[in-house]
Amino acid sequence: MAREKKAGKNDTPCATPVTPGASNAMRIGMTPPLLTLQDIHLTFGVAPLLDGADMQIGEGERLCLVGRNGSGKSTLMKVAAGLVEPDGGERFLHPGATVRYLEQEPDLAGFSSVRDYVIAGLAPGDMDYRADYLLEQLGLSGAEDPATISGGETRRAALARALAPDPDILMLDEPTNHLDLPAIEWLEGELAGSRSALVLISHDRRFLEKLTRKTLWLDRGRTRLLEQGFGAFEAWRDEVFEQEQEELHKLDRKIVREEDWLRYGVTARRKRNVRRLAELRDLKRQRADHRGPQGQVKLTASQAQDSGKLIVEARNVSIAFGDRPVIRDFSTKLARQARIGLVGPNGAGKTTLLNILTGQLPPDSGSVRLGTRLEIASLDQKRVALNDDWTLSEALTRGGGQQVEVAGKTRHVMAYMKDFLFPPEQANTPVHVLSGGEKARLMLARALALPSNLLVLDEPTNDLDLETLDLLQGLIDEYAGTVFLVSHDRDFLDRVCTSVIVSEGDGRWREYAGGYSDMLTQRGRGVSPDDRTVVKAKGGKQPPAADRPAAAPRPERRRMANKDRYALERLPGEIEALDERIANLEQTMSDPGLFADSVRFTEVSKALADAIAEREEKEDRWLELEALREEIEGDA
Repeated sequence: MAREKKAGKNDTPCATPVTPGASNAMRIGMTPPLLTLQDIHLTFGVAPLLDGADMQIGEGERLCLVGRNGSGKSTLMKVAAGLVEPDGGERFLHPGATVRYLEQEPDLAGFSSVRDYVIAGLAPGDMDYRADYLLEQLGLSGAEDPATISGGETRRAALARALAPDPDILMLDEPTNHLDLPAIEWLEGELAGSRSALVLISHDRRFLEKLTRKTLWLDRGRTRLLEQGFGAFEAWRDEVFEQEQEELHKLDRKIVREEDWLRYGVTARRKRNVRRLAELRDLKRQRADHRGPQGQVKLTASQAQDSGKLIVEARNVSIAFGDRPVIRDFSTKLARQARIGLVGPNGAGKTTLLNILTGQLPPDSGSVRLGTRLEIASLDQKRVALNDDWTLSEALTRGGGQQVEVAGKTRHVMAYMKDFLFPPEQANTPVHVLSGGEKARLMLARALALPSNLLVLDEPTNDLDLETLDLLQGLIDEYAGTVFLVSHDRDFLDRVCTSVIVSEGDGRWREYAGGYSDMLTQRGRGVSPDDRTVVKAKGGKQPPAADRPAAAPRPERRRMANKDRYALERLPGEIEALDERIANLEQTMSDPGLFADSVRFTEVSKALADAIAEREEKEDRWLELEALREEIEGDA
């Protein structure tokens, strides 16, 4: 059983347990950590989930906890929060230190309102206004009935409860799930200014990069500490795996040498060397006990026949729900192989626009023309297509049988399960007991098994680990069809999208070339709560004039200067010429003989750097002018 260690009068900072890889400051007797986990062991079933895991959290720490789905991150965090008792190891919490934990599936039962639930989490002496402020920032009034709110609202209420008391240690398990972009960026600012030590589990790369200064990697039951934030983690992880493979290769060679000695050594034929035999057995046992990295999901989309070149053309589309304008006069024309991101705060109408563009919802006015031979596969963020009473096998086979049709081939359901990291013993597991990450993988497996040339992905990144997100990105890159993506994951939008359609507020939508960061450059600002749809007063009447802000004077119609229009026409040719020059210089640099001539090498290197810089400058100028042209033509 684990030991719960409490500080005594004779305890000194130097006596505090130190985990492998901990900072040098801890070894020389500086401020002791607020929380220490040492040599934590925990087993569920047969394989150990935690096998000697360690963690230290100091004052003001900014730590991210990373690892594959199923590696035990949430369990380790629950052990740290004191909610799960491990089989062995030691947990030390500094006397008087306060801990708050945000779990993935909070329980609000027993509270009459969301506000009551949040206030119940305040510390003695805390003021109620803190709870009211947090609820408002997270889009809740506080009057909601916990029995009737959605899963996303439940998570936001739990986040407000965790943040409200400003604890010494704040542990957040996937805090960005079910938050829209304005709320995520607000949360980043709130946490950046917090005095609390932070321990974060999240699939949102940008969120982790902005907030963390240390990374704790949980891999095969054990932890490794990187004294840098998440931005440095993935390169470091790959180096660890490479080093591990080298060591494993050396071990295999050593075993071969020892076996060769056992068979052919002269001494071995006359008299067995007991010590050497024992060492060989130890080497073999070490090799057999080695647990390789957790397998990767194998993502393959079943491709239908090619669609027509045109996917959808929308002209002056508008729709309103009652007095609420959701889409006003929106037009677009999307071609095959486009990767379109739909971006906006919750309530802006992203799903409505998506349903119109895919022909599932007719607009109130305007026209939508769909391309030919479209076959659509959808991933629904609410997972309404999943029946909780199904087994995992039934969910994949869509009701029965043992076969799944994938990419034109028939496969046994057990084999297809393994592609998504489901072991065979889970075949009869009911859907309702699966974790969030397992349900996300199940929905992916179902969607990708359907033949399609148009993938509709509504919040696909929720509950997926970082490695699976990388594979999903690769699948989208290689997918021959078209992709519609609704997401609040800024990094994923940047990696995937060729353009994004963004809510501008009051039912207005606009398309920007590139990903989320490109949109920021062109638009000059990110997504804000003001971009939500404006709701008119009841009965469709506008508020009295005295209550409305004065209308801004209509600007005079602008025109593009002749020099700018000329630059816009010639820049693509100049960029193309620079691409060709860069390719030639790179080919010259690849010549091994160039390194023998230091003067020539310097000249070519400088020319290449200058050409790349010039290309970037011209691309930025082209983007600026193209955005200006679209703005002027849009105002016309």
